[in-house]
Amino acid sequence: MAKDLFNRYIWLVDTIYRAKRITFEEINERWLRNEMSEGIDLPLRTFHNHRKAIEEIFDILIECDKQDSYRYYIENADDMEKGNVRNWLLNTFAVNNLINESHKLKSRILFEEIPSGREYLTPIIEAMRDNLTLEISYKSYWREEAYTFNIEPYCVKIFKQRWYLLGKSTSHDELRTYGLDRIQHLQILDIPFKYPKDFNPKDYYHHAFGIITDQNIQPAFITVKVNKGQVNYLKGLPLHHSQEEIEVAEDHSLFRYYVAPTFDFLQAILAYGENMEVISPAFFRSEAREIAKQQYQHYKK
Repeated sequence: MAKDLFNRYIWLVDTIYRAKRITFEEINERWLRNEMSEGIDLPLRTFHNHRKAIEEIFDILIECDKQDSYRYYIENADDMEKGNVRNWLLNTFAVNNLINESHKLKSRILFEEIPSGREYLTPIIEAMRDNLTLEISYKSYWREEAYTFNIEPYCVKIFKQRWYLLGKSTSHDELRTYGLDRIQHLQILDIPFKYPKDFNPKDYYHHAFGIITDQNIQPAFITVKVNKGQVNYLKGLPLHHSQEEIEVAEDHSLFRYYVAPTFDFLQAILAYGENMEVISPAFFRSEAREIAKQQYQHYKK
């Protein structure tokens, strides 16, 4: 299955990364201790196929030092933390093989569930790599029936425990975002497309809070007042990469963001309740006030 193959790639990267240098025999020994192996050895040919796929998909180079007893190592290990994909691989799955090797620990390590899982990640990434169109059957939250369409996959993004696919809809000729947890069926078509050389996913989402983008909503400076008790939490986990603390008082701090003032960003602010207040711009403060009024009407009954 695609999901199992993706897990194998992650396991192999993490195993070699933690070992620094390791022989194939040692890799196989650790593989046999992992549940994915089902007690079956890792074929050398499969190992090399995985190496090639990892390089193509994640730009992680697994090399062999023949002068050091044929030990394998990650050539660009020093750069791994610098890349978002590589960093995600390590941060999310660094303990994956340890858990599988230590069955007794499974009930003592708790993770947040991701509804979309990783079932469709591998075929989507393969389609992005080969610039091939995807056919997707999709069940939106706003429709009673699923519908099928073609999309040219540009990038994938994870946000609030959900995976999303951004791509160009061939029928609407525009970029659209789809949640992987709402995909009912997906297949790669033998229809190539040209990925725009001037398109940069990171730049596309640079001023977005999450996955909502709207060409009609321009980024703006947004200032919020945060009660003292929540300041350190916000410093530890910023709402947006543009976050900066611009004023410190005895009982609060002011934080400023340069971000698109979309509804999802407003929701994130309102989630802090009385501990966070929109100061400016005026229209965004007004929107927050109206939602707060509606909430008050619900709770005063």
